[in-house]
Amino acid sequence: MVMIIDGKVGVYVGGRIKKAIYVALGFLFLVIGFIGAALPILPTTPFLILASFFFARGSARFNRWFLSTKLYRDHLEGFVRSKSMTLKTKVRILALATIMLSIGAYFASNIYARIIIICVIIYKYYYFIFNIETRAYGYRIEKGKENRMMKG
Repeated sequence: MVMIIDGKVGVYVGGRIKKAIYVALGFLFLVIGFIGAALPILPTTPFLILASFFFARGSARFNRWFLSTKLYRDHLEGFVRSKSMTLKTKVRILALATIMLSIGAYFASNIYARIIIICVIIYKYYYFIFNIETRAYGYRIEKGKENRMMKG
């Protein structure tokens, strides 16, 4: 449906269609995150964060299902509860994102686009180093508390 508001023409996307798009995007990023769990070169966490974002906006049922999956518990639950990641997870995310952004900067013909991409890379490192805590591997986060995993 085309709508005209204040002299501007726009396309209205109905609530059901919008929610279906969110759920579809949630599944797309879930599949990519699942592939990332199997392939060491593809990070899992950022794609699962996107899947969680889209499921939360698309469907309460799919969001509850996603939050109950082993993939979510293994890769995201600790981050969501404590806003921390293991060093290995941080390095994998930063490395892949830097590679992808660097490729974009290399092929960008516009100097301003290159500058913006370089600024994004710098900010990404700043954010990961100073805003996301690094937790030791082997810590399990339970309801806001960190507990050392029992090895036995």
